[in-house]
Amino acid sequence: LIFIKEERAKAAQVQDVFLEEDEKVRPLWQIALYFASMVGILVFANWAKPMETVGVWYAIFRIKWHLTWLFGLIFAFCLWRFFKVALPKVVIAALPVVVASVLFANNPIIPFTTGAVCVSILISLAGDEMKNWRDQTWGFAKQILPLLFGGVLAAGFFLGSPESKDAGIIPNTWVQALVGDSPSTFFSLIGSDSSAVPKWINVIWPVWTNFFASFTGALMYFATLTEVPILKGLIDSGMGKGPALALLLAGPALSLPNMLVINSILGPKKTLTFIGLVIVMATITGIIFGIL
Repeated sequence: LIFIKEERAKAAQVQDVFLEEDEKVRPLWQIALYFASMVGILVFANWAKPMETVGVWYAIFRIKWHLTWLFGLIFAFCLWRFFKVALPKVVIAALPVVVASVLFANNPIIPFTTGAVCVSILISLAGDEMKNWRDQTWGFAKQILPLLFGGVLAAGFFLGSPESKDAGIIPNTWVQALVGDSPSTFFSLIGSDSSAVPKWINVIWPVWTNFFASFTGALMYFATLTEVPILKGLIDSGMGKGPALALLLAGPALSLPNMLVINSILGPKKTLTFIGLVIVMATITGIIFGIL
């Protein structure tokens, strides 16, 4: 919307190019349902037990494996109807999962792992399209897993773990002083009386912590998924939930190398606008999330 006139002028100069389709395109709703089924399996299989034993989140936790089964059935339907995997093969792949669910009803991880193995074998025996999905997934796994392990090691080295205070080389008080929920830690760190914090500091503190998290996150480079263990380490060290979300939003969206590349393509005006939008929106989102 900011540069809409300029973009419309560019679009008016572009001639329509018609490309001959080599193959039939699958409808968007089929792709959406396929991905939604896989996302649903991962979300509910990893649904953690909440602190309270009442409410919606706990009710979902109690039926998490039933919901995982439901999305698993949708996934199997997608393989059969959309990707033309033979129905007998789908049924045969599902049988070990059913048996494991009956034998290990109190340990759902076993049937879930069995299902993952059976799906891998099923895809390997399916058509070329499913084999292409398998190869692409394996390629991403080889790229991402080493970076993820590196992120876990880095988070543990710098930030420690929640079980041991100040186990990392960065003290928890430093994190709490810059992006914690209260400014008292910051005043204690600089040698001032933490009990005499001005009221106006308490008012603007959420703005500062979320802006600081957004700004530093925009400058940092996060390899894929490494932000998860790093953010977990920061939260365990005392980072507020609002700044944590602000960092999680701004970090993957921007980085210093990313800014240099964007500037070479869009120019400084649009680059600064994009950076400003990312930082401001991440800050506002973090403030709202911290209040909730």
